[in-house]
Amino acid sequence: MAGRIAPKKAPRLAICLLVALSPLRPALAESDALLAAYGQYRSLAEKGRFNEATDHAVRALALGEREYGSDHPTLATLLNGLAELHRKQGNAEAAEPLYRRAIAILVRARGAGHPSVAPVLGNLAVLYKTQGRRAEALPLFRRALAIDREELGHEHPAVAVTLNNLAELHRAAGKPDAAEPLYRQALAVIEKAHGQQHRLAATVLNNLGMLHRDRGDNEEAERFYRQALSIQTATVGPDHPVLAVTLGNLAALAADTGDAGMAQSFYRRALTVREASLGRDHPSIVRLLNNMAMTYLDQGRFEEAEPLLKRALAIAQNVHGIGGRPVATPMSNLALVYRKLDRGARAELLYRRAAEIEEAALGADHPALAVTLSNMAAFYRDEGRPAAAEPLYRRALAINEKAFGPDHPVTEAARGALAAVLRTGSP
Repeated sequence: MAGRIAPKKAPRLAICLLVALSPLRPALAESDALLAAYGQYRSLAEKGRFNEATDHAVRALALGEREYGSDHPTLATLLNGLAELHRKQGNAEAAEPLYRRAIAILVRARGAGHPSVAPVLGNLAVLYKTQGRRAEALPLFRRALAIDREELGHEHPAVAVTLNNLAELHRAAGKPDAAEPLYRQALAVIEKAHGQQHRLAATVLNNLGMLHRDRGDNEEAERFYRQALSIQTATVGPDHPVLAVTLGNLAALAADTGDAGMAQSFYRRALTVREASLGRDHPSIVRLLNNMAMTYLDQGRFEEAEPLLKRALAIAQNVHGIGGRPVATPMSNLALVYRKLDRGARAELLYRRAAEIEEAALGADHPALAVTLSNMAAFYRDEGRPAAAEPLYRRALAINEKAFGPDHPVTEAARGALAAVLRTGSP
């Protein structure tokens, strides 16, 4: 139905592999204060405590600049690390200049073709991908790939990382035929370097599962997911948090095929693994709670979805702040729950706040904002307020036309929703 309120699933995880620069090493030139701040931020980041880690990373950067000067390659390590923390908190505006400065330092110090430049190029490209800036991400991935191949050789594992990321960019752009050979090249490099039972092979297999799910080939997708899960279980054990990624994708696949019970079983197992290894308040829990709640929403079990979304929202706000981008998805879904439970005032408040967060974090033309605007418009439409719904539908349509073109199914659905509300509001 045109204008249907659509719950927002946190993305299935087709993994872009991020490569860190070499960590700081104790040396005579490094002060105890710098090493302490660096160690604290790394430790907190590994625990998912990004807000706290950021404070220590900022301090480490200030100490590093004071100790080494503004153009030392060590600064690039610190800048890249701080950028990653901002990226994980959805703060692309803060992350981008840090990546760019790290790249500039490395290019000046070591040359544009040095292997240390490629990882930061790749990380900046991942940031652009998450923002939907694929045209800017593509040349960065290609430049990183060229550096790795030239400096490290075509069969170095770093090449596989960039091939995987380039493939994921094509997959996200709806170009599976361009993505698949790159995934398979990455897999071949990994298997030659590390063997078939390596965790990096499992990552690419997971992504191949995503590719086949996008094509609607659920049977082949499940085969790749289960192969990835088998490798992960054998290499890191059944309780490692990385298993939760593949379990979550198996859950989403089950939900797609209408097997809500199987989906909830996979989500519960993934949640158990994550909580046991990372704690109940780790930011990665948000994705699982949100998507588990979606299976209850799909079944009309709104009272059971509500506590999951409340918990997801609380964790996201604690980790990313009340205005952090990751807060918007569980907030928008909780608005839908309140809508279905006839708590319209709460629903409206949450929809408005989710839209504000997404616009501030992603910009006024991002497709994610169009989804929230459409959902808020559908809420107003169903409340008998077509005059409030119309401008939101118009804005969502304009965003989708710009992002996807006039003939994309998403754009056509937005156009149909607007037409329907115009008919409703006509005299």
